[in-house]
Amino acid sequence: MTDSKRKTSGLGSFPGVFWVANVMELFERAAYYGMNSVLAVYLTNEVAKGGLGFTEQSAGFLQSLVYAFTYILPILGGALADRYGYRKMLLIAFSFLTAGYFLTGHVTTYGIVFASLLIMATGSGLFKPIISGTIARSTHEENSGFGFGIYYWMINLGAFLAPLLVSYLKGFSWSYIFTASSLYCALMLLPTVFLYKDPPKPESSKSLKQVLSGAALVLGDARFMLMIFVYSCFWILYFQNFGSVLWFLRDFIDKTPVDRAIAPIAAFLSDFLHIRISFHFDVEHVTVINAGTIILLQVLVSRAVKKIQPLPTMVIGIAIGSLGFLCLAFANNAWIFILGIAVFSIGEMTAHPKYYSYIGLVAPADKKAVYMGYAFLYGVIGSLIGSNIGAVMYERMLKPLIGQSDISGEVRQFWLIFAILGVFAMAALVVFNRFFSQDTPATNRHARRIMIAVYSVLLILGAWFFYQGSLAADTVQYKTLVQSIIMLLIGSGGLMISFAKK
Repeated sequence: MTDSKRKTSGLGSFPGVFWVANVMELFERAAYYGMNSVLAVYLTNEVAKGGLGFTEQSAGFLQSLVYAFTYILPILGGALADRYGYRKMLLIAFSFLTAGYFLTGHVTTYGIVFASLLIMATGSGLFKPIISGTIARSTHEENSGFGFGIYYWMINLGAFLAPLLVSYLKGFSWSYIFTASSLYCALMLLPTVFLYKDPPKPESSKSLKQVLSGAALVLGDARFMLMIFVYSCFWILYFQNFGSVLWFLRDFIDKTPVDRAIAPIAAFLSDFLHIRISFHFDVEHVTVINAGTIILLQVLVSRAVKKIQPLPTMVIGIAIGSLGFLCLAFANNAWIFILGIAVFSIGEMTAHPKYYSYIGLVAPADKKAVYMGYAFLYGVIGSLIGSNIGAVMYERMLKPLIGQSDISGEVRQFWLIFAILGVFAMAALVVFNRFFSQDTPATNRHARRIMIAVYSVLLILGAWFFYQGSLAADTVQYKTLVQSIIMLLIGSGGLMISFAKK
């Protein structure tokens, strides 16, 4: 590489604000994944074991809304950052994050825990578009790919390192985990005040009104929403990693084989470093396996699929991810469990990067930017459905089996349901590509009919849930009512926009 090429595309080509933003991303993701690596277990563990004693369904409901909120809020966060400045919004975001994490670890009432996590999610949602926007505006055509590679590497590095510290902190108190996450974000207020400078603004930026009108345009695009619903099926599997997978490891997997294998390494490091190092494989290491697999293999996987078209790559990735859940179905020891998580992670890193390329191919020429801007909606649907359905299934299918022998059949059935859902996502994606990938009046008309049917089902289910949670119940079931309101809003909103575009 020539000197001039290094200057325009190497490490030295990035301005200081690029590196400040990446450090912020590292610490924010460490806070987020450090907490979420154990959140589902903390919420549902018995009070005597340091947990809060919530049911799995209650925890899944809480997580579904919090995760969905972190995907939705960046829509507004980006517009607010453009309006009021990145630095000012960063100060607000880190303040929300610091308070949200700290409060979550020091309150015990369900409603207050929920509110604390929503404060955290608000900070996370405001933070996301600022950092990605900073990376975009502090890079140029020659170094943009490399710059975003560093950015994604920082995300996974934070997700890999923080849960390792969680193993140590929870030995003292579960609240220390949340305090640590709060401290990571509080520390980032210092570079925000003293080092961060707003990158150059674009010539034009969207107002809040334009953002909301763009959202209405996207929600009314039946082809786009159909694709989002199809791809969301795969992300229902992904969100099990923050719920049912953790409970399964806690309740059913014998962790001692891994502990015995790691013990000699821990003993060697203890002697070499002259400090006591111990290792106990536990739920927080699920996130470590996921992030570590991506850190180690992402470059190799990206090179392997570089010349393969987006759709086949996505199908291959979803197939590999489904195979990971097939491994969980036969996970009679910790090593097969680890294999399942690693295999799913390979599927994730194979499919997801090509998702954005595929959107660029199926989007109408005049709507590419809008499609890309709302591509994250897969996370909203995946988290709302995935966290809830995983929790309900776990509580009804697996939790009653704790302590029983010869339950391999029931366990296998549980995870095979998710593996089959992955196969369905593959097939549905192929069907979408075959019949709906082209932007024509016919494809839009057929997609609109399908989405009207989907929205109608949601509306009917929402009305049924509302009845069950209020009129048919002896006491008002607030969780069911909230779920019904979400369904009613999505169903009625989708129908209104669909018919308005007729």
